[in-house]
Amino acid sequence: MARIKRGVGAIKARRKVMKLVKGFRAARRRNYRVANEALLKSMAYAFRDRRVRKRDFRSLWISRINAAARREGLSYSLLMYGLKKSGVALNRKALAELAVSDQKAFGALLSLAKQATEK
Repeated sequence: MARIKRGVGAIKARRKVMKLVKGFRAARRRNYRVANEALLKSMAYAFRDRRVRKRDFRSLWISRINAAARREGLSYSLLMYGLKKSGVALNRKALAELAVSDQKAFGALLSLAKQATEK
């Protein structure tokens, strides 16, 4: 049986890591051992922050909706309660977009929510 040396595969693996750390600074780009640790850390951060981004956007939408609702004299919680009670099925992303760009439509939704909470 022929002897198999493992150099080619190891070089390919190192080359792959070095290609992925191309934009990093200093030894994190040049030194394989440091680069590999930095890459593992960066991939963990990327995985975590893909989920964090969703949380951040949801809180941004809620802040925008709350600000627009309070401008009209209604709190966020009462607005959401009134919309749910009146059967409006709009998500927070769409509501925030309406609050920013189409205040007339948002005002109509506000009046709907007010009517639903008064009953």
